Amino acid sequence: MLPQRTIKALTRAVGVGLHSGQRVELTLRPAAPDTGIVFRRIDLPQPVDIPVSAEAVTDTRLASTIGVGAAKVHTVEHLMSACSGLGIDNLYVDITAEEVPILDGSSASFVFLLQSAGIELQKSPKRFIRIKQPVEVREGTGAAAKWARLTPYHGFKLSFEIDFDHPAVDSTGQRVEFDMGTGNYSRDIARARTFGFTRDVEMMRSHGLALGGGLDNAIVMDDYKVLNAEGLRYDDEFVKHKILDAMGDLYLVGKPLLAAYSAFRSGHAMNNLLLRALLARQDAWEVVTFDDERQAPRGFAQPVRAW
Repeated sequence: MLPQRTIKALTRAVGVGLHSGQRVELTLRPAAPDTGIVFRRIDLPQPVDIPVSAEAVTDTRLASTIGVGAAKVHTVEHLMSACSGLGIDNLYVDITAEEVPILDGSSASFVFLLQSAGIELQKSPKRFIRIKQPVEVREGTGAAAKWARLTPYHGFKLSFEIDFDHPAVDSTGQRVEFDMGTGNYSRDIARARTFGFTRDVEMMRSHGLALGGGLDNAIVMDDYKVLNAEGLRYDDEFVKHKILDAMGDLYLVGKPLLAAYSAFRSGHAMNNLLLRALLARQDAWEVVTFDDERQAPRGFAQPVRAW
């Protein structure tokens, strides 16, 4: 049997929210089989549980936000990406504010937290959503076109293409493909940071956003170049961060996908539209388990490699 996974021990981090600038404490706790990933707002007078699901996504402007009633958690995608990359099925995320801490702007710190807590194999089968029929969403035409699709694949691979008219981005790779079966998430994807432009940061701050952002947790560019003194972590860090985001957005469906995801200029909103389009097509997917883990796709059966 290919088993579900949680963490062995509790682990904590403290940081600030990218947009709110608020100090926030994050505690990751083990969860029983079939719990899924559950965010818990413990700062509220009565703590509120927010289980992840495509339908729980309430806002996709600048980040993915999930909520139940008035209780919300913003910017969940980097932590969700780490859970996807490490195959974590069940987890409680206790949080003391309305936004997940940005930490260094990538998912590497979350990977470190999860791996330092240890990965626990559980006595229940891992459940996958296997794509049976292609599903696609599109917006715009011509130069404004963007799209995202899922197609059948025995494994999980993602290909993404960005299209930014900016000298610093143009000089790097704008298309990348990552396959969980042949790649290493921790090494190849997790260190890619979020990015933005000084002109946009100034505009966002005037609207009370990006209050916690800076050169220590994002790639920042003016009209010509990257301003971070250390430069880029990957030659194609911009598009790799889009893969990182997509993995987090897609994992909000609540189970790992067996699919090939491909996208052009997609983002949080389109990724959630894609999940909702998928779930609306009962003929396009099924839930599967693997009694013999040798039948599972590469990249899922082996325990997570450390750094």
